[in-house]
Amino acid sequence: MTKFDGKICLITGAAGGLGRSTAEAAAAKGASLVLTDIDGAGLERTAEELRASGATVHSAEALDLTDHDAVVAFAERVHARLGSGGGSGSVDIVMNVAGIATWGTVERLSHEQWRRTIDIDLMGPIHIIEAFLPPMIAAGRGGHLVNVASAAGLFGLPWHAPYSAGKFGLRGVSEVLRFDLRRHRIGVSLVCPGAMSTPMVDRLEIAGVDRESVAVRRGMKLFLRHAVSPEAAAKSVVRGVERNRYLVYTSHDIRIGHWAQRYFPPAYNLAMRGLNQAMQRYVDKPGVLRD
Repeated sequence: MTKFDGKICLITGAAGGLGRSTAEAAAAKGASLVLTDIDGAGLERTAEELRASGATVHSAEALDLTDHDAVVAFAERVHARLGSGGGSGSVDIVMNVAGIATWGTVERLSHEQWRRTIDIDLMGPIHIIEAFLPPMIAAGRGGHLVNVASAAGLFGLPWHAPYSAGKFGLRGVSEVLRFDLRRHRIGVSLVCPGAMSTPMVDRLEIAGVDRESVAVRRGMKLFLRHAVSPEAAAKSVVRGVERNRYLVYTSHDIRIGHWAQRYFPPAYNLAMRGLNQAMQRYVDKPGVLRD
């Protein structure tokens, strides 16, 4: 069991969406917080509201997770601040929540879209792991690592190649570390959300597609109809960490889909083919593709 009460919890992507909701849920369980996000203004709002509610926020700094040197410097500042009161200086729970989503077919995706998505969704969490896990190990108190992947880290969803490259990679890192860190009493949880109604939906980049077209807006409405709130997803994350679960689902559809993928592959294959055909039908509608 991993308890949040009295623990120091680092959360990336805390300016909004799942990161912010997870920070609120962890604080409600008694954790003190170290927060970061590339959105400095949104991060400051999160920190102010959490402090106003009585939570302890040790640090809230804007940070580009793709900048390794900046992450190292951030970690040094955090550890120095936490250790100034005579403590070990390490955090107890690391939660990699920050990420972006990029969709598109291989002939429409640019190299920059591939590179940026993998840098943020895979190398960003790796930079955090490099900077914060060794001090956690050295402290000898145990702890927990949470990596937020996606359903796209489990399934071959259509148009998700860059996103899946990052999320499948993060799943692989987590699979190794769940065994490697066991001897240090550090648990690992891999969170695999499905549809969530977060600001990421509005920032979703679809290569070669006009986001404002009628067909795409209709598709986004359908997506959101099945989405869970970030607050509900955060509760699932916290509950999964408390119970030391490796795979954490935030909705039943992903749990069922993962079961079908492993135990009834024909159904999974049929579903992926159907999804690809459905996505192609959207592309074929007038006004969807940009010139």
